Amino acid sequence: MRGKLSKMSEKRNIRDHKRRLLAAKYELRRKLYKAFCKDPDLPSDMRDKHRYKLSKLPRNSSFARVRNRCIFTGRPRSVYEFFRISRIVFRGLASRGPLMGIKKSSWKSFQMIWTPRDEREPPIA
Repeated sequence: MRGKLSKMSEKRNIRDHKRRLLAAKYELRRKLYKAFCKDPDLPSDMRDKHRYKLSKLPRNSSFARVRNRCIFTGRPRSVYEFFRISRIVFRGLASRGPLMGIKKSSWKSFQMIWTPRDEREPPIA
């Protein structure tokens, strides 16, 4: 894992952050216009007017355009949403130990925990 973001991944993360801000800003307005468009009780000209207003909102203000990205590498796929890092970075950080509460687990280490003291090899001095 690189310590520094590449220019391209940094650019992608900034673009995604701007999309998140725009989506949050226009969220209420977009939901309102959509509700008006779907309401069958309203006259069709009013629904068309709101559909037109919906089409005039910025494209990046839609939550469908927001992509979860790794904050370290900018990778768009296989990102753990809770940590906001990709599986590759997660694995590296988990094995080194800087992630709080995460410990690498495998069958071997599980066996070592539960074997009686006499059966273990003596420590090397």
